[in-house]
Order: sequence, then C-alpha cells, then structure tokens
Amino acid sequence: MNTDFLIANVHLTLRPVGAGDDIFLYRIYASTRMDEMALVDWTAEQKEAFLQMQFHAQTKHYRAYYPNAEYQIIQREDDIPIGRLIVDRSNNSILLIDIALLPECRNAGIGTVILQDLMAEAAHANRSIILHVEFFNPAMRLYNRLGFVKGGEQGLYHEMVWKPGSHHF
Repeated sequence: MNTDFLIANVHLTLRPVGAGDDIFLYRIYASTRMDEMALVDWTAEQKEAFLQMQFHAQTKHYRAYYPNAEYQIIQREDDIPIGRLIVDRSNNSILLIDIALLPECRNAGIGTVILQDLMAEAAHANRSIILHVEFFNPAMRLYNRLGFVKGGEQGLYHEMVWKPGSHHF
C-alpha cells in the first residue's frame, strides 16, 4: 500500500500510530459517534465518560483480536493528522478494520483514494478485502460505489466484500 497520496492538490501520508497519538485517536473515535451522542439525553460529562470507556474498550479489543494489524495515522503534508486506518493482512483476505476521518475531512475523496489504493494492493496479490460496517453508516454508499458487496449480516453490521476482478476497479 502507498504511504503518499495527492488529492485535490493536497499531499497526504500514512504513518504508524505512535505513543503520542492517543488524544488524536480518541478525537477521531468520538467524532464517529457524534450523531449517536446527539440522540441521548446525557450531560456532557456523561457523554465524555461513555465515549472514553467505549474508546478504550475498542482499542483493547482491536489490539487483542488483531495483533498483526497495521495501525496508521492519515495526515496532511504539514504533519496534521486527519484520520486513522487499521488494516490486517495476516489472513488470505485483507481485513479493513477501520478507516475514519475527522468530520471536516469527509466527503473530499480521501477515503476513496485510500480504498482504491488498498484495492490495487489486493488485486495485485489476488486477495479479497473484507470490512464490517453498520448498515446506517454513510460510508456504506462509498463501499457500494467502489464495488463492495454484502457478504452477510451480524446484528447492526454488514460484512462487505470486494474481490479482484470486480468491474469497479
């Protein structure tokens, strides 16, 4: 997978998650739950406590279940982090565990370019890409547009699969 991207004259890079990234990673996580938090009648402190607990549980789960995954920060050329990418290549398929961007960076083609690069890697290696996404997640439109197809359901999550040779690549 590339570590450099040019999107609308903005240079982006991927770098490994480092020890000093925890605050940013929490910020990314919390931003993905904003709509959900708007629906609950909790105080700001209760929402913060809940999000912190959920973030730490997710981080622990990912590290335990995907010890071989590559944890990366998506950043602009000025070293400003704008997202995270977690990919596990340890099985026959490539598992896209998570891709998340700050709200102000969404819908700008960044996710598309990163996914297309992952798809090129998968096609070159003749491997499928698998991801799990909540059926109501707006990113579902992107996955469908890129040729991912529903492979199954588990609760709120749809398993989406992209296979080399798909007409979308």
